[in-house]
Amino acid sequence: MSTDTASIKSSNASKTRNMAYIAVFAVLMAICSWISIPMTVPFTLQTFGVFLACIVLGGKRGTLSVIVYILLGAIGVPVFAGFTGGIGILFGNTGGYIIGFIFSALIMWLFEKLFNGQLWALIVSMILGLLACYAIGTVWFMFVYAKAAGPVGIGTVLGWCVFPFIIPDVVKIVLALVVGKRLNAALSKAGLL
Repeated sequence: MSTDTASIKSSNASKTRNMAYIAVFAVLMAICSWISIPMTVPFTLQTFGVFLACIVLGGKRGTLSVIVYILLGAIGVPVFAGFTGGIGILFGNTGGYIIGFIFSALIMWLFEKLFNGQLWALIVSMILGLLACYAIGTVWFMFVYAKAAGPVGIGTVLGWCVFPFIIPDVVKIVLALVVGKRLNAALSKAGLL
């Protein structure tokens, strides 16, 4: 076998492995969304899934897995909270939070690139990513809610959509860090990353 052929086979295997990892983490995000407590904004483990994908796969593949997850939901696959799917979910009251996951992942990817994956930068990127998700989701919620039911104040929306989630989301960040680092170590040791 020539060196070129071996290189092509290795490259194809790497691409296939990357696609499989991206798909697995998109499915993991769906499973995390199905673990849901119905509220104005459903309490789920989606943010844990987003953070875990970016920690284990890195920013690029993690972001791609988030995009795949959202695209699956957009075309109607029931991957969102409450086993729902469809473009209507993304255009509904809480769709901005789902879109915000992309920005969370992009921020983690940016910090990974800028700071070479240092732990402090990972933690800061997760916090900033969460804040970006809150901001995008809250603005979207206010816009959609106002069209359907009339204007609502920022304090009210924060009380419905953000404040109840701060402590659980911090717990999800810590959990994603612990699980992600251990999973990275195990997968690296097994030669799977």
